[in-house]
Amino acid sequence: MDDGAASPTTGLPERIRACLFDLDGVLTETATVHAAAWKEMFDAFLRSRPGPFVPFDPVADYDAYVDGKTRADGTRSFLASRHIELPDGSPDDPPSAETVNGLGNAKNEIVLRLLDSDGVHVYAGSVRYLKAVQAAGLHRAVVSSSANCESVLKAAGIADLFEIRVDGVTIEKEHLPGKPAPDTYLAAARELGVDPDQAAVFEDAIAGVQAGRAGTFGFVVGVDRVGQADALRAAGADTVVTDLADLLGKADQS
Repeated sequence: MDDGAASPTTGLPERIRACLFDLDGVLTETATVHAAAWKEMFDAFLRSRPGPFVPFDPVADYDAYVDGKTRADGTRSFLASRHIELPDGSPDDPPSAETVNGLGNAKNEIVLRLLDSDGVHVYAGSVRYLKAVQAAGLHRAVVSSSANCESVLKAAGIADLFEIRVDGVTIEKEHLPGKPAPDTYLAAARELGVDPDQAAVFEDAIAGVQAGRAGTFGFVVGVDRVGQADALRAAGADTVVTDLADLLGKADQS
């Protein structure tokens, strides 16, 4: 929790030595791509089920059940909301398999198709802020549940602004619980050699903010892209901004 003066160049408490950034919705606009992919996958699956078809809501269902979570956790969470239970299967299940992993792989194929056709948009304010914290000498990590994190960073042209990456590949390899558990952020802090209270977490997802608070990080920034500022504060954000550039000092905004 914030208990120190803010730096005029970064808007963070003076004790902060590292910045841990979520990817989708904080640095890049791929959250909309993921929401569209979840909807396409789940709607196709739900249409194949008996009973009335109630489509996946790319705003309400996305925010409540899948945003910030791993593919498997997001799949299970949404299915549970519809009282559907499927076997986990295995990570190499084909996209046609009616398993948690099969549905997750189907969603990933759609994401890759959309990224290939539409490209990756990076928020200009986020790039400005990344360069500002780099100039201030702060460590930088990206922490994402996406297994496509590396390719997205490269496509966005910002991969060189980070020292380390903890992503969906790391989660599977090291068997880390996904957000809202704090383990991925704690892993990033460890790798950067800082204590949690010396690190700031930047998140647009409720689950991600909860992870930042659960890990007792020194500062949690909620990034409100969709009008959920109150929910981000309730989840534990110390401050909420609509763009990372809002944290920069007035002199840096000229």
